[in-house]
Amino acid sequence: MSDPFVAEVSRRFGGPVGRHAARFGVWWNPSRVALLVSTVVYLAGMVFRLPCRITTAGQSIDQYKNMCYSDIGLLYSGRGLQQGNTPYLDSGSYPVLEYPVLTGWFLELERRINVLLGAPSGTGLTDQQGVDATLGFVDINAVLLGALFLVAVWAQVRTVPGRPWDGMLLAASPCVAAAALVNWDLLPVALTATALLAWSRRRPWLAGLLLGLGMAAKLYPGLLLGPLLLLCLRSRRMGDFATTLATFVLGWGAVNLPVLVLAPQAWLDFWRFNADRSGDFGSIWYVLDLAGHPVSGLNEVSGGLFALACVAIGLLILLAPVRPRLSSVVFLVVAAFLMTNKVYSPQYVLWLLPLVVLARPRWRDWWIFTVGELLYFGAIWWHLGGLLASGDGSPDRLYWLAVLVRLATQGWLVAIVIRDVLRPDRDPVRRGRLDDPAGGVLDGAADAGWVRRLQAAVVGGSA
Repeated sequence: MSDPFVAEVSRRFGGPVGRHAARFGVWWNPSRVALLVSTVVYLAGMVFRLPCRITTAGQSIDQYKNMCYSDIGLLYSGRGLQQGNTPYLDSGSYPVLEYPVLTGWFLELERRINVLLGAPSGTGLTDQQGVDATLGFVDINAVLLGALFLVAVWAQVRTVPGRPWDGMLLAASPCVAAAALVNWDLLPVALTATALLAWSRRRPWLAGLLLGLGMAAKLYPGLLLGPLLLLCLRSRRMGDFATTLATFVLGWGAVNLPVLVLAPQAWLDFWRFNADRSGDFGSIWYVLDLAGHPVSGLNEVSGGLFALACVAIGLLILLAPVRPRLSSVVFLVVAAFLMTNKVYSPQYVLWLLPLVVLARPRWRDWWIFTVGELLYFGAIWWHLGGLLASGDGSPDRLYWLAVLVRLATQGWLVAIVIRDVLRPDRDPVRRGRLDDPAGGVLDGAADAGWVRRLQAAVVGGSA
């Protein structure tokens, strides 16, 4: 056990499993232990949300004070699902669902299951019928999203050969208990986790298909293609990247094309929504706006900063003395996107958490990341509920501080991962002279000749 925290916990609970516990050890393998722990953590999150469970029409709750807000029930009634309408294809006196298409189809599947189980549907429902239907939809989500979390943990355990216990960093995370049921983000999280597992197992076609489906549910899985392209370029594995890209387009297109053809305006609504929004909750831009320093041309500023970060990461991939691990640079790209983005919703921690585990599987780093995210999770709800406001009417600086602390913890992890790239001996996954155990076809691949020439030219030019 190379992790000091794990070694200490093991010592306190009796040390490593001995030979007389062989049968027990075979049954309680890392996968089963991680799935059990993840089930307990997820159920704890469901219990945490009980104060927001509405069972009677007119029931009053304080979703911000109790920190149990969720989009799931609100959008069921607020996006036409309760009335029996299909996202994107049907319209009415409600906004178009502001999510990518696969998320909409996932909601449609849940709506149909809810009706099949006897939930009232249609117009003219009584208030209590509306509550009952919404409650059924919320419960179906709890089951299906929980199953997706287990899939993500299962994939995490298997992605890095020889390091199955790293999956516990995802399974045991209180961030999952806090944020799993805020929205539907566990769908793209599970698809991305299985895509990285497929790539690790040298199945580029399956990895591309899963990433395409992931981007059809949320934007961020598509960000993985950039670092993957440069790593394959550096390692002369462009044929594998071409396969990945082809199946990515196939997966994304198969989900999106029907809606694009049948309801193009509804399909475009997601892109318009994100282009038109200003600096929103959780972002540095929102804090600057609250502080009286709004940023003009925010799309250009935010997008420009992310583009610069991608250029820097690209140079790191090409110029690092040893080719970076895929997990490290994927984490850097997604972290850069979230740190410069116009919004940081509380559930976005679920995007980053599995990548943190792959890039920096150390409990110390996990704790630092967790504290920053949970501090922000509590602050955003109390900020929205007005519970952090000062009595004299001055700005809510405690919320500002929580945003800055979260950005600082993310920035600290970014710096640590960059250091690991530049100094591979500090990378916990590369100990024992390993290259990239989860890199699939990249693992052990030699650099193309032009990479060495480029590095020599850069070093010579800077001397």
